[in-house]
Amino acid sequence: MRIMKKPKGLICVLAGLMLTGIAAKAHADQAERPNILMILVDDLGYGDLSSYGAPDLKSPKIDSMMKAGMRFDNFYANCPVCSPSRASLLTGCYPERVGVPGVIRTHKASNWGFLKPGVTTLPMTLKKAGYHTAIVGKWHLGLESPSKPNERGFDFFHGYLGDMMDDYYKHRRHGINYMRLNDKEIKPKGHATDLFTQWSIDYLTRRSKATDGKPFFLYLAYNAPHTPIQPPKEWYRKVKAREKGITDRRAKLVALIEHMDDGIGKVMDALKKLKLDQNTLVIFSSDNGGQGNVGARNGPLRGEKQEMYEGGIKVPTCVVWPGRIKAGVRTNRIGLTMDFYSTICEAAGAKPGSGIDGKSFLPLLLGKKFPAETRDLFFTRREGGNRYMGLTIWAMRRGPWKLVKNTPFGPFELFNLADDPLEKNDLSKKNRRQYNQMATAMRAHIQRGGAVPWQKPE
Repeated sequence: MRIMKKPKGLICVLAGLMLTGIAAKAHADQAERPNILMILVDDLGYGDLSSYGAPDLKSPKIDSMMKAGMRFDNFYANCPVCSPSRASLLTGCYPERVGVPGVIRTHKASNWGFLKPGVTTLPMTLKKAGYHTAIVGKWHLGLESPSKPNERGFDFFHGYLGDMMDDYYKHRRHGINYMRLNDKEIKPKGHATDLFTQWSIDYLTRRSKATDGKPFFLYLAYNAPHTPIQPPKEWYRKVKAREKGITDRRAKLVALIEHMDDGIGKVMDALKKLKLDQNTLVIFSSDNGGQGNVGARNGPLRGEKQEMYEGGIKVPTCVVWPGRIKAGVRTNRIGLTMDFYSTICEAAGAKPGSGIDGKSFLPLLLGKKFPAETRDLFFTRREGGNRYMGLTIWAMRRGPWKLVKNTPFGPFELFNLADDPLEKNDLSKKNRRQYNQMATAMRAHIQRGGAVPWQKPE
């Protein structure tokens, strides 16, 4: 039997068509993956946006985001202080499981965390999926190697390594300059909020012109409205003139938040101007509740920043994705900071690392079936000083039930949030069965987290 040979030219044409098809499919897959903008603000109270009921504060830019996507009324930060929540965001894990049960600080005696070496971070995962990764703003997960942003998966870092700034204009902490452009120390001029806003716009502009075909992940971490409460003077004067009878303390915080809101609006406007908005998933949240002694309000909730009551851990949150997430939706479904990791990975088509505690809520965002919450949720904070003495405070949610130890030297309390959302009636003695069941689960979680070192080796 004679075998007919295909002409070489035809083989080349067919091969070319196949390669073209593969390239086209790859390009289509690339185009379907969204850019991702994660906006995390610092110490924003549950009641400190006009959309969340603030009567003396105007936050039109963030409010418009709340209307443009899905707003969460029952979203929690992983911790009532900064570093642990940030560790959970970037690892998808409970913070103590990645070595950050408390705040990472400049001085060893005040430091209560060391981000676990080798842990897979969100930017590392997204890089493997073909994303360009960047952080602008506050890092607060380590000052030295191996814990700097460029060593933990970020291609680009323009911001502040440390915790709080002692001055929004001088950008120092304990006299040390922690402002960086990647690994280079820089000395920029201006209010930190304005700097982080402009640096984000600069990054978006560069990505809009990039020829590498990569979508981006930008983690924009404002240090506002964290102390010191230092708004630009013109913003403070505007609030004082508008809000009759407002105290100076409250006016300063309102002005700092409104100034930040304006900056977020400029970033969102840049997305639209650069024609990036329609394919960008935008998330907004806070790392913990507001600080009461500087004038913050956490709505009607009990407690504040540093505390395990609802005011310390419940935070304003929304997610926007034009054409994919229906606008104007509100949900009472529970979410946790660590859930952002899995949610972002699913939206990006990236495979999360193993051992993740967080759960993707992307189906909820897209209006698909989403099973009822069945997880136990745990909250941890280790701290020093005479108030804590290096010990830990805890909280746990199981359905409507909440177990709380808000001081290391006090007892656990038990609340039913469905009947008692303001946590006024301790049921620990009246419902010993529920108390004992949750206390057993809490002890198991404490042992799990205790297996991970949180101090940097000498």
